[in-house]
Amino acid sequence: MSGEEAPRKAESSEARAAAVSDIQELMRRKEEIEAQIKANYDILESQKGIGMNEPLVDCEGYPRADVDLYQVRTARHNIICLQNDHKAVMKQVEEALHQLHARDKEKQARDMAEAQEEAMSRRLGSSNPTLPQAFAKVNSISPGSPASIAGLQVDDEIVEFGSVNTQNFQSLQNVGSVVQHSEGKPLNVTVIRRGERHQLRLTPTRWAGKGLLGCNIIPLQR
Repeated sequence: MSGEEAPRKAESSEARAAAVSDIQELMRRKEEIEAQIKANYDILESQKGIGMNEPLVDCEGYPRADVDLYQVRTARHNIICLQNDHKAVMKQVEEALHQLHARDKEKQARDMAEAQEEAMSRRLGSSNPTLPQAFAKVNSISPGSPASIAGLQVDDEIVEFGSVNTQNFQSLQNVGSVVQHSEGKPLNVTVIRRGERHQLRLTPTRWAGKGLLGCNIIPLQR
């Protein structure tokens, strides 16, 4: 994680926590309003079960004497106001949830993109490092030879052969000298094969064919 990503992720977490807190407060307000609406409906129920629309006058047009008109009118007014408040709060909850989900979706997409970028960078860094310059190339290998047994292949470019490397290589005589002094002793050989670096162990040994390696190496132009 870069120096810029850490503060950004911390800021994003804080913003989400604040959004969740706001939603929780809205839900608490919603529950309070619903409780108040129920309390006012209970008042109407206690007044002969009168609801929101029953007339408050008798058949002769006089105010009903069997109910508390002030309580009924007040409860009805409160219910209308509270229902409007409830609609407004529910709209705020819906908008807040939509914003929270959008933020989470955006964060998920951003995290996924960052993870893919990091994986790609790591993969490129491990599979395609800066390759050293080769000084020689294998142009033939005899089957069953020490070179073949060690895994050497035609077109392998040699960057290290025992103590010989790109920096100290002068001619193939350097390689020949190392081979002659290392009969029966394993040598570390590093080659570049199709853009990848390979480490091999080659032991110069007398075999049925010519020489101690059974391969032909040619110098590369530098």
